[in-house]
Amino acid sequence: MNKDRIEGSFKQAKGKVKEAAGELTGDAKLQGEGKADQVEGKVQNAVGGAKDKIKEALDR
Repeated sequence: MNKDRIEGSFKQAKGKVKEAAGELTGDAKLQGEGKADQVEGKVQNAVGGAKDKIKEALDR
């Protein structure tokens, strides 16, 4: 697991918290930010996964 995967997972979790807080308070902007953070985290996590696979292939 590399830095991108760790940061991506953190962003996803942060986004879920923001989205839930936005739902509780009725703040649509906060909900949107939370959803955006989750998408950004998923993309970063996927990039990290690709980097891991490339590294594994090169190590063989």
